[in-house]
Amino acid sequence: MALPACSIQCANLPGSAGFGGKGRCVHDKLGSIDDRQAVKLNIVLGISGGIAAYKAPDLVRRLRERGAQVQIVMTTSAEEFVTATALQAVSGRPVRSNLWDKEAEAAMSHIELARWADVVLIAPATAEVMARIVSGAAPDLLTTICLATEAPIALAPAMNRVMWNNPATQANRALLEQRGISILGPASGLQACGETGAGRMLEPQDIATAVAALHSGGQHGVLQGRTVIVTAGPTREPIDPVRYLTNRSSGKMGYAVATAAAAEGANVILISGPVSLPAPPGVELHAVETAEDLYRKTHALISRADIFIAAAAVADYRPADVKAQKIKKNAEKVSMELVRCPDILASVAALQTPPFTVGFAAETEQVEAHARAKLESKKLDMIIANQVGDELAFDRDDNAVSVLWEGGQQDFATAAKSDLARDLVALIAQRFLADRRASGEPHLSVISGSD
Repeated sequence: MALPACSIQCANLPGSAGFGGKGRCVHDKLGSIDDRQAVKLNIVLGISGGIAAYKAPDLVRRLRERGAQVQIVMTTSAEEFVTATALQAVSGRPVRSNLWDKEAEAAMSHIELARWADVVLIAPATAEVMARIVSGAAPDLLTTICLATEAPIALAPAMNRVMWNNPATQANRALLEQRGISILGPASGLQACGETGAGRMLEPQDIATAVAALHSGGQHGVLQGRTVIVTAGPTREPIDPVRYLTNRSSGKMGYAVATAAAAEGANVILISGPVSLPAPPGVELHAVETAEDLYRKTHALISRADIFIAAAAVADYRPADVKAQKIKKNAEKVSMELVRCPDILASVAALQTPPFTVGFAAETEQVEAHARAKLESKKLDMIIANQVGDELAFDRDDNAVSVLWEGGQQDFATAAKSDLARDLVALIAQRFLADRRASGEPHLSVISGSD
């Protein structure tokens, strides 16, 4: 009897190492992208005393949606911001905080939980907690677990922008990273103190995605062994030393796609315009400013790519003459000649041996028609289209898109950009693997072995 093909049309063939003993491809064993991340994972979630602790119940929910068991450990100061009762309700487990818990195994909570954890995550992580971990001080249950565990540790910092930028905090951050501890964020934005800058804790959905990638290392991902280049953010085209032309892109969608691709095992190269976002963990980041910078960096790296995802909002035009001095406000009207910027997406698709090329189309009207025309004229493999304007898409945490390819289309309803990115990467991987199989490329098994 013939064995069934893979449900996502990957390159694994029946009878190959990618098929298990029950005649199912590894992808079918792993299921959908959400199912693949829903592996049994024991997470010790440490909550320290910052205002961002109020987001902890949402973070617990998102971790549990991915199949994790979450054991919460609170510091005394965290109890000022969120209650143990609420956290027990969302986690389904009693909250721990006492270093001298007589009900723990041999009355040693720190050893019990340190051994139980697959990942230790502290969110929010205050400046004080970071300093304690650096110094090896362990006055409470949470920091003692950090000393006793052999599991990966991740911190999601949250503090005032001045505290984050303080040389002591930055030195501690560098030492933590040198010791292999992952620093997730922080993000920039309006803070509880009323100031604006770096120091906001990442949003719960972004932390959950990063933790999934941290634990798996992409070892079960459908893009394991592949290289994905993602462009993100706006470009800035200078007018004079002070002013520039730009757009409203925040880079959030591109960064979410890069994070999701890394979680699926890809080697991710992120080429980013100027944004206020932290580098996704495990991603090779290259910063650029102008469309020309982005063009040059893309073509310097493109030979490494299996997949190219052009999520950046690249300027179509730039000033023909950049003034050496600031333009003075002397005249009522000023005319400026604009010239075309390089079309990065079209130039990649036109290469003799292009990678699987995915474009984005942000449109204010006739979204599908314009996207379909762009797909065909630029000879893209896929295009992701969304409507912008009237507070849609730009600088928001959610989005709704339509994905088009030759002979097909799939629509995605409004969702958090991190969740949407996982679905988009799953679809891109499906089409990429099907395309490579159709072209006769030798298959690359994601993992081998049987059930």
